[in-house]
Amino acid sequence: MFTSVFISAVSLALFGMAAFTLWWQMHAWRTPEVLAATRFGQPDGAQHTSFSLLLPARHEQAVLDHTIRRLLESSHTDFEIIVIVGHDDPETTEVAERAAARDPRVRVVVDTHEKKNKPKAMNTALPHCRGSVVGVFDAEDQVHPELLAHVDHAFRTTGADVVQGGVQLINFHSSWYSLRNCLEYFFWFRSRLHLHAQKGFIPLGGNTVFVRTDTLREAGGWDSNCLAEDCDLGVRLSSVGKKVVVAYDSDMVTREETPGTLMSLLKQRTRWNQGFLQVYRKKDWKQLPGFGQRLLARYTLMTPFLQAASGVVIPLNVAIALFLDVPVGIAFVTFLPAVTALVTFVFELVGLHDFGKQYGLRVRFVHYVKLVVGGPFYQVLLAGAAIRAVWREQRGRNEWELTEHTGAHLTTREDVPA
Repeated sequence: MFTSVFISAVSLALFGMAAFTLWWQMHAWRTPEVLAATRFGQPDGAQHTSFSLLLPARHEQAVLDHTIRRLLESSHTDFEIIVIVGHDDPETTEVAERAAARDPRVRVVVDTHEKKNKPKAMNTALPHCRGSVVGVFDAEDQVHPELLAHVDHAFRTTGADVVQGGVQLINFHSSWYSLRNCLEYFFWFRSRLHLHAQKGFIPLGGNTVFVRTDTLREAGGWDSNCLAEDCDLGVRLSSVGKKVVVAYDSDMVTREETPGTLMSLLKQRTRWNQGFLQVYRKKDWKQLPGFGQRLLARYTLMTPFLQAASGVVIPLNVAIALFLDVPVGIAFVTFLPAVTALVTFVFELVGLHDFGKQYGLRVRFVHYVKLVVGGPFYQVLLAGAAIRAVWREQRGRNEWELTEHTGAHLTTREDVPA
């Protein structure tokens, strides 16, 4: 009796979690009006915002120059690029200094911290920022020339303290897991973040995020000890009522590449999950004024670990229903999470089609097959990353595991219009 009740309770909890996640994931597509509201407004040609664009770069000599050149092509006229390099990284420093010698809008700041990470690098550069808004990009980013003009317009017309733009992994064809990785970004930035902004609680993205300089300095910059400094900043700003505007336009997104190996992806997800756990334990989210906001915060920050649990429990539930002698009603309940997972798969197939259409990418039948077949294996990877994050946090290991970039998203055979 106890076993049946326990199985039913776990199954219903997983069903509810999956249903809510799917509903939130579909937020932007609920009505044409909601979808239209998620886009940037059309700039009016006026420019009243000055930008300091931070570009942390560590061992990024392969991609840094392309990113700097791309940023310098911006149609906006009032911006500076601050490249942050480590004192022990001569190869990246050489690339940055060559760029600074070519164009006075580029400056180089050296991070001398013994233990390096992204928030320490950005905090090092913050006192040097001259612009009224600080923007953050990664060293491998491919940034649209019109993005700053759109962000300027968004600040002026909405009164925002923070503007979060879209980021999209683009090399979906590189491997079976890169396909799912790209779709995750598509759903997160295209839809889910808009819901968070609407609810007043948002874990910010790591780049293409713009914060008023005064607001950022008032908040003390980034938490140098947090492995998810972007999420942490968003939580802290949300908790004190700062207004965050999210805008997504497939033409304006910042394009990036997926991690090049499974181990690299595992380490990246471990870092994010551990960072979410750190933010949860800091409890800044408890300052949010609304009960619904706090509930959303708790759920969001614990999602990686709930995903890990569901990846184990759903197959177990199906096995129990098929092979153990349980009442028909209990067996039916154990299948509910699997039904939700099936609906999610269908939504992902539709999302992959929309992704290819929006970005002019050739999505073939084999990609849909890989998406479905790779789903369970990807869940195993996410579960492994969550478990590894808990293990690292318990052991006090918080060193930054760097994700290497090769520029796979810049010039690829599949990135041509269909």
